[in-house]
Amino acid sequence: MDTTTAHYMRLTTANEVTFKLHTPVPVTIDTLSTVLCCTPRNVKFTLRKLEEKGFIHWQPGIGRGHHSTLTLLRSENEVMEDRFLELMRKGKMKEAIEFIGTMENNETLREQLLDSLYKQMGFHSHAENSSGQDVLRMMRSRRLADLDPAFVYNAFETYLLGQVCSTLVTYDAKTDTFLPDLAHMWEGSKDHQVWTFYLRKSVRFHHNRMLTSEDVEFTLQRLRSVNSPVIWLYRDIERIEVAGDYCIRFYLNRPNQFFLHLFSCIPMTILPYDVDVSKQLIGTGPFQISEINEDLLKLSAFDNYYSIRPYLDQVHFWFVPDLESNERHYELPGTDRLEHSTHYAQTNSFNYPALGCQYMLFNFNKPGIFHHPKVRQAMKMVYDPVSLVAELGGNRITPANSFLPWKSAEHHWTPSSLEQARNLLHSSGYLSETLILSYSENKDALTANWLQQRAQQIGLNIELSPTNESLYPTNAMNADLILAEEILEEDWQYGMIHFFTNRSNHLHMCMAPHSLYELEQKLDSFGQLDNHARAHLLDEAEDLLRDNYWILHGCHMNKRAQLNQSLFGMQTADFGYMDISKLWIKDQ
Repeated sequence: MDTTTAHYMRLTTANEVTFKLHTPVPVTIDTLSTVLCCTPRNVKFTLRKLEEKGFIHWQPGIGRGHHSTLTLLRSENEVMEDRFLELMRKGKMKEAIEFIGTMENNETLREQLLDSLYKQMGFHSHAENSSGQDVLRMMRSRRLADLDPAFVYNAFETYLLGQVCSTLVTYDAKTDTFLPDLAHMWEGSKDHQVWTFYLRKSVRFHHNRMLTSEDVEFTLQRLRSVNSPVIWLYRDIERIEVAGDYCIRFYLNRPNQFFLHLFSCIPMTILPYDVDVSKQLIGTGPFQISEINEDLLKLSAFDNYYSIRPYLDQVHFWFVPDLESNERHYELPGTDRLEHSTHYAQTNSFNYPALGCQYMLFNFNKPGIFHHPKVRQAMKMVYDPVSLVAELGGNRITPANSFLPWKSAEHHWTPSSLEQARNLLHSSGYLSETLILSYSENKDALTANWLQQRAQQIGLNIELSPTNESLYPTNAMNADLILAEEILEEDWQYGMIHFFTNRSNHLHMCMAPHSLYELEQKLDSFGQLDNHARAHLLDEAEDLLRDNYWILHGCHMNKRAQLNQSLFGMQTADFGYMDISKLWIKDQ
């Protein structure tokens, strides 16, 4: 808050004298000195500044016995809103967002300022300058996590990498086939042990160097050198042969029919060998990073993109913890945001029933009563998918007993019995121990409180431990129970095997070593199998986790986006996000 505004706010909240709007109030310089926390000499300077801004009218007393009078001309809300709008006009988005954060005791004004902030989101055409830049602004409710493809964990960061970087091939979920990307052609040997990729020519990285086979080799070798959590999937590769600038060949130690999936996924997005990704993310994708900090990510269209240049010139993501819901808003200026409502004037609501589900894990790397199967079985009844969907609703659309919605739909659903859960808990030898439940404070608070209340009904004590989502999953490891959500890629077989084998996710952090070994042994032949056999093996892996109550499935989730009617070219990328490289704006 600037000094002049701060001084005015001191006047409106003064205890020494009561001011009324548009009413002259007698006051002395000494009193104002106390209110404004400055010397009598500086009081006059401050009053002059306030008068210049139109905040007050000051009438000094003339002669002995004549009091000076001070008239407040602006309400507290008017002054705060003007200050906020001034910050916005100057492009000081970070300061404006922080300013809203000071409004905790004035919810009405906070909502009013939020509306103004949302109107600065969406599409802006800067026709006043020669470039005529089209800019889309969006907000996210948490800070940006790691954008290193070797370690990327969250869905949003994975989506962003898909806008900045490219892979050798692209998986098409509609046809269950692969399409050319950085590789224009590929071939596998009859025994599926030799795979060759032929690269496009004249593909440029964002730092303007041409892509070659050496970059592909570097990307894979880097996964190994940094011990990426996904390296288990690439363990069959025995050696790499760079057969020219635009040809690269992989020799495997055993057949792998799943190989193309491993080169269409974000961890294997191609990086330049001459740039340190920990300091700068350079790719070949439609957008390049032009600015990045904890508050803002600016993407700019890459004019030398090898495919169709994005229609948008810039996309700005503002990271605003605690100020934005989990819905995604692709808005234009002037769109009215209704308080506590999902309706937006001139918008279309886009629903994306996501692959994956909300689930719960037990932290088997800690001692506790939950190691007893009956406790886990009782907890499964407390975390009842049918009751979860029926009682909480919202974006919880269907009960889950699998990460795959079509598998869950085959299940015959009946509500669980809390009485039966109570009996199981009693027979387990439970002695009122407290179990700590970790959950994302900005996504799963409602579910966590619901769970705690249901657990109390069977005599199970649960202590809630909210965790900042950006710190997941490592900050959850002190808990006994972890509530989480997994959203799978459209390439669902890759999404499943990635979840089961990724060494940095919740599952691997929570499971006992012997259980992980059993799971990995079951999945060892995955790549050697055909499509049908792989699907069956993934079913067996889920059965192993489900039957032992190592994982408790909760519900399938719907991801909703608000899309303004003037935005066209709507196509979804992985995880239900809009493919911003295809969006364009229809002139009004």
